[in-house]
Amino acid sequence: MKNYSPQQLALRNGQDREEIWIAYKGIIYDVSNSRLWKNGTHYEHWSGQDLTDELKDAPHTERVFEKLEIIGKLTN
Repeated sequence: MKNYSPQQLALRNGQDREEIWIAYKGIIYDVSNSRLWKNGTHYEHWSGQDLTDELKDAPHTERVFEKLEIIGKLTN
């Protein structure tokens, strides 16, 4: 699995490039084709970043990530 830095993830925010990526628990997911992430936002959440700490406030569980394509690992 390919490694990506937080800076590389940040570029995939739906604004700087076509790709829309998010990270959760060190894994990067592609949400580019999700209607819920249109323009790189999903409610008050922004793509291009690690959303691990934000999931506790979500109305869903981490099972939503099972449907998404894994892009790689988030490294520091």
